[in-house]
Amino acid sequence: MTRAWISAGSNVEREHNIRQAIETLQQAFGVLVLSPIYRTRAEGFEGEDFLNLVIGVDTELSPGELRQRLREIEDRQGRVRGENKYASRTLDLDLLTWGDLVDQSQGIPRDEILKYAFVLKPLADVAPDQNYPGTHKTFGELWAEFPRRGNMQQVLL
Repeated sequence: MTRAWISAGSNVEREHNIRQAIETLQQAFGVLVLSPIYRTRAEGFEGEDFLNLVIGVDTELSPGELRQRLREIEDRQGRVRGENKYASRTLDLDLLTWGDLVDQSQGIPRDEILKYAFVLKPLADVAPDQNYPGTHKTFGELWAEFPRRGNMQQVLL
């Protein structure tokens, strides 16, 4: 089994879609590791605030198979894919890490970890002592050094 970290976000019927995503992932993978949930402003476009969290799953799926499963979950929850990367969405599930794998051709680890507070902070909350794959820096250390903390507010569902 490999521990994979997945970021989850929604700004359309966000509470419903986050709850549904957690339930669906729990049915597929069993016990999940859930970070706190944060409300954050939309990045790159004007839109409703997002709810974001990080979810840990233990899986025997390959990174490609896991990505396909995440895409199917997004589609079932009404995800509309368009040309514009920065747009409102019912659900966004992104594979962040897959064990210690470093594979640039697959985008693992996902570069958003080091770009966005709404990805790094939840990772630092649930895996502060885990190294960012391919480095000797932990998620906790990276968060402590992170310059763009943004406007994030922890919320309860």
